[in-house]
Amino acid sequence: MEVTLFHVVLSLPIVVLALNFLFNKLSRAENLPPSLPSLPIIGHLHYLKHPLHRTLRDLAEKHGPVFFLRFGSQPTVIVSSLEAAEECFTKNDIILANRPRRSAGKYFGYNYTTISASPYGDHWRNLRRVSTIEIFSAHRLNVLAEIRRDEIRRLLHKLSAGSLEGFTRVELKSKLTDLTFNIMMRMVAGKRYFQDEVEDEESMEFKYLIKEVVKLGGTANPGEFVPVLRWMGFYRKFYKNMIEIFRRTDAFMQGLIDEHRRKKIDGSEIKNTMLDHLLYLQESEPEYYTDEIIKGLIMVMLLAGTDTSSVTMEWALSYLVNNPHVLDKAKNEIDAHVVQDRLIDEPDISKLQYLQNIISETLRLKPAAPLLVPHYASEDCQIGGYHVPRKSMVIVNAWAIHRDPKLWDDPTSFRPERFEGGPEAGKKEAHKLILPFGLGRRACPGAPLAHRVMGLTLGSLIQCFDWKRVSEEPVDLTEGRAVTMPKLVPLEVLCKARPVMRKVLSEES
Repeated sequence: MEVTLFHVVLSLPIVVLALNFLFNKLSRAENLPPSLPSLPIIGHLHYLKHPLHRTLRDLAEKHGPVFFLRFGSQPTVIVSSLEAAEECFTKNDIILANRPRRSAGKYFGYNYTTISASPYGDHWRNLRRVSTIEIFSAHRLNVLAEIRRDEIRRLLHKLSAGSLEGFTRVELKSKLTDLTFNIMMRMVAGKRYFQDEVEDEESMEFKYLIKEVVKLGGTANPGEFVPVLRWMGFYRKFYKNMIEIFRRTDAFMQGLIDEHRRKKIDGSEIKNTMLDHLLYLQESEPEYYTDEIIKGLIMVMLLAGTDTSSVTMEWALSYLVNNPHVLDKAKNEIDAHVVQDRLIDEPDISKLQYLQNIISETLRLKPAAPLLVPHYASEDCQIGGYHVPRKSMVIVNAWAIHRDPKLWDDPTSFRPERFEGGPEAGKKEAHKLILPFGLGRRACPGAPLAHRVMGLTLGSLIQCFDWKRVSEEPVDLTEGRAVTMPKLVPLEVLCKARPVMRKVLSEES
């Protein structure tokens, strides 16, 4: 037995090298996209350095806009050009409509049953229908518009407390985070967690869980791609932590459902929330709309509707104080279209083209998802003239596309005017060159809500306050380490209430 084991161990390196040689030979025969030298077992994982979107962009500059990697045993195609991305989500849209199966989808995706983790098919189509028609439709968003107005008004009041007589220093990251958390929780369950800088145990648990789920979902874990590492227990702590966070998150979501049921019995429930609507659907189809399906829908709404919007608004304000002429232009546009005796409202946003351009330019430079959620090829297909094998993972580098000098003049500069016309529009309408919410049938269904929240919040902050940097030095634009690409250093600025804010306060007192 000892001799047999010795021979097996001795032969392993030879087998691995032979398999590696065979793979490279097959790659040339199958016309796979260009690739890099790889290592046995781990493939190209050793090339992946933080930040991943920048690393993949650098590799694309050397090997082309479509190139091939092996993440351990997982064949992976990286797409870094708009032309190839459009090919993915037009000609190959159905083939690439699946998601790779990862641990985050198993746990936080309720065993791959949520709209973000579910395989393409009848179940996913129904979730998409519920999301676009029942949850994020224009009618449903209009019904819940007062919640967004109220939360933004509360933020304005909080900022005005120390800024009526002159400029005061404020930290915006936490305020924008609390704003989006409150908006989503009130829309979902009618609950308001963060108020007057006081957090109770339930609100702290909610904020902690969302933060941990986002962190775990975006953590690069080699054990996902090299099963032998998982079998040997190298990432046991990671998976144990994921299971514990899921257990607590699931209990939190179930608590929201149970609380709503109890309040419905005693007649104290809050009507017209998203949870109220989902439980109504459960009454009509209890076999389909189980608590797990409802919890999965709530999970996706809270994850997709909180951190992403607050991060984008913090980036937008960072760029605005670094570019005072852009801020002045946006302020003048609002003053010209909105009378000075009232606050801006959602119907005004469609008339404020420059404000929309600021949001688009922020999403171009700092997309909340620099790498789109990975897709999974259900069949062989072609991208950019190259063969993409079945079961390949396809990752689109939106960050690289948004900074492609072939698409954008001076691509690293913050210039909202590029969405008004100019060279970019001569090639294609500029807003069609960005894809912060994805493309194709698996694009984010919550984009309409995100645009409403960002538009009204930024418009209100520009209308009601003057803003400037805390020093002569530009605000640092270094990116932090997280899946939503947050700002590394939380934004601190100086703000002073404008006359419209004083008038609103006097009318409300």
